[in-house]
Formats: sequence, C-alpha cells, structure tokens
Amino acid sequence: MSVTAHNPVPDLPLRDLAGFAHRWVDAEGVRLHAVEGGRADGPAVVLLAGFPQTWWAWREVMPRLAGNFRVIAVDLPGQGHSERPEGSYDTHTVADHVHAAVQALGVPAYWLAAHDIGAWVAFSLALGHGSDLRGVALLDAGIPGITLPESIPTDPARAWKTWHFAFHLVPDLPETLLAGRERAYAGWFLKTKALAPDAFDDADIDHYAAALAADGGLRASLAYYRDAAESARRNHQALDGRRLAVPVLGISSSHGSIPDMAASLSPWSEHTTGITVPDAGHFIPDEQPEAVATALTAFATAD
Repeated sequence: MSVTAHNPVPDLPLRDLAGFAHRWVDAEGVRLHAVEGGRADGPAVVLLAGFPQTWWAWREVMPRLAGNFRVIAVDLPGQGHSERPEGSYDTHTVADHVHAAVQALGVPAYWLAAHDIGAWVAFSLALGHGSDLRGVALLDAGIPGITLPESIPTDPARAWKTWHFAFHLVPDLPETLLAGRERAYAGWFLKTKALAPDAFDDADIDHYAAALAADGGLRASLAYYRDAAESARRNHQALDGRRLAVPVLGISSSHGSIPDMAASLSPWSEHTTGITVPDAGHFIPDEQPEAVATALTAFATAD
C-alpha cells in the first residue's frame, strides 16, 4: 500500500472534518485523495461525489455513518485534491483508478454510495469489480448508456436540469466562457438544483469553485461529459446481455432530476430497491444528510 501526505493540488486549501484524516494513494498511476474515518474494524463504505462538488459533499453524512462503518470519501480523478491526469475520463477507466485507491487503503470489499457523476463511475465500477462490492447505492443520476436520456428536453420547465450536458460537450468554448467565472457557475448549480436556497453557504460555494478553478480542474470536470459516449459504449459492452448481480439501492428525491432511480435501474440489476427522500432537490447528501445516512445504514446492514 502506498499512502502519502502529498497534495497534488497545492493551491487548493484543505478542508478538515473532525474525526477524519486526509490520505493520498497511488491508484494505477493516478494519485487520488481520500478522507477516512469511523470504525477501523467496521465494514467499509466508500462515497463518491459528482459535479461540481468534491468529497466535501458528504461532510454531513460521514459523521452519521462513522459509528458503524469505516467511512472513505474519495475525490475522483480531476476532482478536489486528486490528480488531474490527461487522457480518458470514461467511467470504466476512472472506476479502475477508484477501485485501486480503495484497495491501496487496505479495503478488500466495500459498500459503495455515489451521487451524480460519481454514480456514473459507481455503475461502471460495479460492472468491472462487482465481486469486491457488497452493494451499491446510486443517488439521483442518469447513467450514460443506461438511464441517461439520449436527447435534452426543450421544455423550459425541464431543460434547465440537463442543458449543461450539451454545453459541456462543446470543445474549448466552456473553458473560454467559464475561466475566471467558476464561482458564478458552481453557485448556479448548487443553488438552483437544491430545493432550499440556503442548502449551501458561501464557504461551500467558495470551496467547490476553487476546486474547479485549480489547475486542470475545469478541464477534468468537463472531460466526464465529453467522454460520456465512451462510458456508454463500455457499459453496454460490459453488460453484454447480463445484469448487475450486486444489490443496488436507488435513492431519489422529491425534487431531483430522476423521479424514480429504482425503476430506471431495475432493468439492469437483479436486486434493486429504492427510496425517495422528501424535501430535497438534486444534492440529496447536502440537503437531507440524516435521511441519506439512515438509508445507507439500513442498506448496508440488511440481512
């Protein structure tokens, strides 16, 4: 195992969470950042965040899980304090890095919970490394090639939730328009897609904006969308007529992007259950951390 104190993004200040420690691990050639705490002898729960967030998205959930589990929140490649490599950001490539990071931390088997783009990666990880997973919970995400709509709705009442998919695919233009405006962009996502406008304070928005603005952050964040077609192709290739054997929990919210995660995932999974979290928008872990922690605990301790 290779665990170091080196920060690949030195211009991005670290945010600490009581009871948890920062780790950096070599994950098949990419150095990833993880934040770890909880019961050292407990079952492991690994958490992945999405756009435009970092591991900090789970800050309210992690202490609620710490009494029962070894809790590890991982910054994806290009996210937060992880390295921002050149090359592919298709979700199978990224999933291999994440799984290698978890193994480098000495975790042979684990529960996986993931939101937004993190859920894209988690689905692919379950396809490629399902034998090492005990279960996977996916929060409010359309999975490329699986549940992500192939076209963007033109109805203004719905299009605001998905318009950015096409924008992020355009070469170079998003970087040109967003450079120096990362805070306004991150703030729009966080405040518009959350049900309650005060779900994020200024410090939260500053943190996420700084992660995007740090060297390579914007490029890497957009790369997940630009490589979504390859992610979809590899998902279909990996499925090849089969379904996920690992238990899947779909977590929806009352005002999220995907009305029924369990229904959208059930054709692709042999064992799917679902819940809907009330009084929440897209950012369920931030908006209703108690409900998320309760759901994950029940999922990971079910007989």
